[in-house]
Amino acid sequence: MTDLITRYTRAVDTRSFDDLAHVFTDDAVLDYSIVGGPKDVPAVVVPWIEKGPAGFDRFQHLVGQISIELDGDAARATAYFTNPMVSINPDGTEKLWEVGGYYHHDLVRTPNGWRSRGIVDDMVWTRGF
Repeated sequence: MTDLITRYTRAVDTRSFDDLAHVFTDDAVLDYSIVGGPKDVPAVVVPWIEKGPAGFDRFQHLVGQISIELDGDAARATAYFTNPMVSINPDGTEKLWEVGGYYHHDLVRTPNGWRSRGIVDDMVWTRGF
């Protein structure tokens, strides 16, 4: 299950957005409303996720503690995250932006392994914005 969370952040960080199909079920509900984004199925939300990193030169998720509550073929996982991002100013200098919070996943075991049938981006703090 922790690998699933790593696949999620790695897909975003490497801009390999097609890999998110191996993270979420087709009917998953992705909720980014706390950061002004949509709350909908991957077909609607993934194009919005793709636009997020466009303004940044470099970025990287850092995932810390992960709590998992397992219930047979279902689970709930909460992952602490920080996400530093670098943008380049017109004069060539760099600006550091950061966000931190929790990713809450509703997980299910499928024939293809664990998948998220829902994520809530629970941003707790920002710096540099």
